[in-house]
Amino acid sequence: MKGKHRFETKTIHDGYESKSHHNSLASPIYQTSTFTFETAEAGEKRFAGEEPGYIYSRLGNPTVRMLEERIASLENAEAGLAFGSGMAAVSAVLMHLVKSGDHILCSEGVYGCTFGLLKMIEEKFGIEHDLLPLDSMEQIQQAIRSNTKVIYIETPINPTLKLIDLEMISSVAKEKGIKVVVDNTFSTPYLQRPLEFGCDIVLHSATKYIGGHGDVVAGLVVSDQGTITSIAKSTQKDIGGILSPFDAWLLLRGLKTLPIRMDRHCANARSVVEKLNEHSAVTNVMYPGQEESPSFLIAQKQMKSPGGLISFEINGGKQEAQNFMNHLRMIKIAVSLGDAETLIQHPATMTHAVVPEEERKRMGISESLIRLSIGLEAWEDIWEDIEQALER
Repeated sequence: MKGKHRFETKTIHDGYESKSHHNSLASPIYQTSTFTFETAEAGEKRFAGEEPGYIYSRLGNPTVRMLEERIASLENAEAGLAFGSGMAAVSAVLMHLVKSGDHILCSEGVYGCTFGLLKMIEEKFGIEHDLLPLDSMEQIQQAIRSNTKVIYIETPINPTLKLIDLEMISSVAKEKGIKVVVDNTFSTPYLQRPLEFGCDIVLHSATKYIGGHGDVVAGLVVSDQGTITSIAKSTQKDIGGILSPFDAWLLLRGLKTLPIRMDRHCANARSVVEKLNEHSAVTNVMYPGQEESPSFLIAQKQMKSPGGLISFEINGGKQEAQNFMNHLRMIKIAVSLGDAETLIQHPATMTHAVVPEEERKRMGISESLIRLSIGLEAWEDIWEDIEQALER
C-alpha cells in the first residue's frame, strides 16, 4: 500500500494490513516482551538473520513496526525506526554517525537537551561542535572542517522559529560527503519533508504533533534502509532506547488525525499572529509566515504552512514575561507543544535554561521571549486569554 495514496490517506492506512491481523479494523497491540520459536533451529535462523520474524521486543515488535512503516511512508523514506523519546532518537543518530575526534556543525539554536547532549559528548568523548546561523553557502563552507561528519539542523529552530534552507545545506554537504540530519518536530511530514530537499536523516520528537494529545513520549527516525538497519543493530539495540507497543499504538492513532489537526493549528496561529502584531505590549513577533520575517521566502519554498508555533517578546524582561504568563486563565504553562491545548513557556528559564546566558543571547533567546504552542481551541478564545493577561 505504501506510496499509492495521498498524504491524508497514508496517515490512516499505510503500514497496516488488516487481513494479516484477523481483519481487526484497529491495529493490534502486541504487548509482549518476547516471541516463541517453533523449533530450536528456527530460533537459530532468526538470530542469524536467515529467517524473518520477531525475537524480542527490544529488537522489533509488530505494533512498533506498523508505526515505523507509516512514518517512513509519510516522510517518503525507505525505512523508519521508533524510540522511547525524542532525545533517544537524537542520541542514537548522533552516536551512530560520529566518533571521538569528529566534528558536528549545528544550526544556531537547538533544543536545550540537544545542546546538553552536544556539550556532554564533547566533554566526554572529544566530539566537537559549532553552532552557527548557517545563512549562506559561503559561511557553511568556511565552517566545515576536515573532521566534520554531520550537519545537524532544526528548522524551524526552537524557540526563535528561524528557518534553515534545506536545499542549500544539502548541496554543500553532498560535495563534502557530510550527512545532514534534520529535526522536523515543529513541522511534521505534513508541512515539510526534508528528504525531498536532499537531507539524509530526519527525526521527530513524536511526543509533540505526531502524538498530538499529550499522552505519550516517543521519538522517530527515517532514512534510507541501510542507515536505519545499521542504527537498529547498533545504537538502538545496544543502548536500548526503544518504544513500547502501547505507545506505538497511541502514535498510530494520533497520526490518523494529523492533517486535520495541523490545518487547525496553523489557521489558529495565523489569526493570533495578526492580533499580537497589533498589541502595544508586544515588541517582536517571530513567525515565519509573516512577509516581514527573514525566513518568509524559505517558508514559501520548503513548507506547506509556517506551523502552529509562535514566539514573541513583550515589553520588559523576565519578571514581566512571567507576570504575563501567571495571569493566563485558559492557556496552560507547560514546556511541550503540539497538543490539543494551547501551551506557553518561557525558554530562558525552562527549555533552554541549560544553555549559558551568553549562548542564549547569541541564539536570540531573550529574557522577554515567550513561546506559544497554539492549540485546537477557538482562536478567539486563545486570543482573549492572551489579551487579558497582557492588559493585566
